[in-house]
Amino acid sequence: MFNLTTYNDDSSDCGSELPKAMKITETLKQNMASCPALLGALSREMRNQMNAIVAFAYLLNKTEYSGREKEEFSGLIYESCEQLISMFDNFLDSVIIDSQSPESKPLVCDAGKMFKSLFAEFRETLQKDKYKEIILVTESHSFNDPEYSIDTNITTRIIRNLFQNALNSTKSGYIKAGYYCRNERLTFYILDSGQGFNKSKEFIQTQDPAQSLARYNDIYAAVNLILTKKLVRLLNGSLWIEPNALTGSGIYFTIPVTSGKTENSTDNYINTKITI
Repeated sequence: MFNLTTYNDDSSDCGSELPKAMKITETLKQNMASCPALLGALSREMRNQMNAIVAFAYLLNKTEYSGREKEEFSGLIYESCEQLISMFDNFLDSVIIDSQSPESKPLVCDAGKMFKSLFAEFRETLQKDKYKEIILVTESHSFNDPEYSIDTNITTRIIRNLFQNALNSTKSGYIKAGYYCRNERLTFYILDSGQGFNKSKEFIQTQDPAQSLARYNDIYAAVNLILTKKLVRLLNGSLWIEPNALTGSGIYFTIPVTSGKTENSTDNYINTKITI
């Protein structure tokens, strides 16, 4: 396990009015590969998903089911495969962080294009029938200098994980995603109208994943958010959660970035666009 330094910033800089105590600034100490509760829950969930895949594959070969029903079976098989891959990828990447001490590799990129591509990807996901009751709202800000030095691989992985977490907690309503940059700090936020605030808060703040899994038996959310926290720390950033409405979540992370034109790195909210 390597030492991760948390980037602490003032609440006002991130647009948050909650106490600093809500921020996740402690050093994560659990090792995913040596936690029996995580390994046991991961094993059970993998077996459950594999059993579902085998069962629906068997039903696909039955002649008594209609073409529409078989199409539904195929969709369920695909969803189980997606969840298995995502869960296992998150678990393995968390183990890699624990064991190999990877380093961030920032490159100069167009931050606006990066977010535009991600938001387009999220809209495509919401085209699926199962998400027809959810709308995506995005907020985009134009900057004086669109180019920043960012580790795009890690940053986009964090954002995708947070979107997936919001998606899994929201059956209907909205997901709102946005970002801004000021004082060479890039902040991304994702809010939802779902039911997952308490669970997300638990897995983001936990120092004892076994205890958290006993309280909320959701290994998928656990490995997703534990990895997300580690990735944010790898970028010397900070991650925190706030309540949104009654049961929804607002998850934020901020990371230091280097502007291509440091002399223009001032607060900039010109041409703010909100898209639904």
